[in-house]
Amino acid sequence: MFSNYLIGLREGLEASLVVCILIAYLVKTGRRDALKPIWTGIGVAVALALGFGCALEFGSQELTFEAQEMLGGSLSVIAVGLVTWMVFWMRRTARHLKAELHGKLDSALSTGTVALVVTAFLAVGREGLETALFVWTSVRAAGDGSPRPLIGAGLGLATAVFLGWLFYRGALRINLAKFFTWTGGMLVVVAAGVLAYGFHDLQEADFLPGLTDKAFDISGAIPPDSWYGTLLKGIFNFQPDPTVLQVTVWLLYLIPTLALFLAPVGFASGKGKVKEPDEQGSQPSEASQA
Repeated sequence: MFSNYLIGLREGLEASLVVCILIAYLVKTGRRDALKPIWTGIGVAVALALGFGCALEFGSQELTFEAQEMLGGSLSVIAVGLVTWMVFWMRRTARHLKAELHGKLDSALSTGTVALVVTAFLAVGREGLETALFVWTSVRAAGDGSPRPLIGAGLGLATAVFLGWLFYRGALRINLAKFFTWTGGMLVVVAAGVLAYGFHDLQEADFLPGLTDKAFDISGAIPPDSWYGTLLKGIFNFQPDPTVLQVTVWLLYLIPTLALFLAPVGFASGKGKVKEPDEQGSQPSEASQA
């Protein structure tokens, strides 16, 4: 449940910041007439994300077991790729998000209503589709039929919307650089578990070998149906009897990805550590002052 709450909070807060910046800019520049197209684009993006999630859930029920495992495993790998790209992208661009969105909005205002709808749709739609895909794969990995993963994601999204409203009103100030670093690091750990479980699905679909080659089995020490086994499963997608391939994939993804993510910004390109944004520059609430 916590991992899905984190997904909903992280992705929802990104979308909330985008909406906050767009609306604040229009209000402060006296273009309230453009608010309706913006909300239309946001509404279409939310509807698309919900439709995508429903299509994944109900469409997969018509497939054979092997096809379901193949679909689930493939989408898990895709979801991890999208989330990994997202956390690195936000880490590098959070400082410049406000200016980037203002530039896109200026261009859309000069083009017309349709461009405004498209701008809002694209800004929010990406986070919505990523959330739907990652939550679906997480719910499927939980595999206990419990509504807790969906409840966790819903609570995360609700928290994000509330925080976005507080940002817009100027009632809350946080250091975005630190926030996205901490939540991004935790999401990398969650993504490692989803990736490992995705490869397990591909093994069950007979697409990959080694389903019976267990790396270890500690089910006696950590029973899957115990409260702590359920907790580890819900947060990290922990499995007490993983295959050798699962453990290998988990290590090959987690160690280099987390090390690169926690390295100073610009390290990979040889530019060295960049100067951290100051406290004021990292405040989303300043969007309301634009």
